[in-house]
Amino acid sequence: MRTPHKNLCLALALSTALLSGCASIVGDSSYPIAVSSTPGGASFEVKDSTGKVVHSGITPSTVTLKSGEGYFDGAEYTIAFKKDGYADQEVKLDSSLSGWYWGNILFGGLIGMLIVDPLTGAMYKLPEEANAQMGAQLVGGDAGKDLTLLTIDQLPEAQRDQLIRIN
Repeated sequence: MRTPHKNLCLALALSTALLSGCASIVGDSSYPIAVSSTPGGASFEVKDSTGKVVHSGITPSTVTLKSGEGYFDGAEYTIAFKKDGYADQEVKLDSSLSGWYWGNILFGGLIGMLIVDPLTGAMYKLPEEANAQMGAQLVGGDAGKDLTLLTIDQLPEAQRDQLIRIN
């Protein structure tokens, strides 16, 4: 025969098992992302999938972003980097399925797998870092962004004489 104390413990254990998901217990629904650039000191804006700016700052920095965007929908972000004298860069951050989500088969059950983890976003994870390689410094600010192509017929005779055939 069970005592009220044992019944209460059993009820608490059962409700904990049924109302939790494995990824929400072990994982998280928000992740710190190390944002950096080469060279450092670039300004950046983090935009969600709707184009709304959710964070901005100067590299290096750490931002905390949600991994889920809705029921069974992982978050996607775009980080735009800008630095005077360098070409602008964009980096995409996509969430991916967390390995802990599959722990629901053992620990969280169907409620964790189909309700808790998808609603909280804990079934997804984000990369630990985002880095932009700003490339070579542009000479004169915007110099190097325009390219003009000419045929040999458009060159003056003096420049044609200086050409070297390579094939």
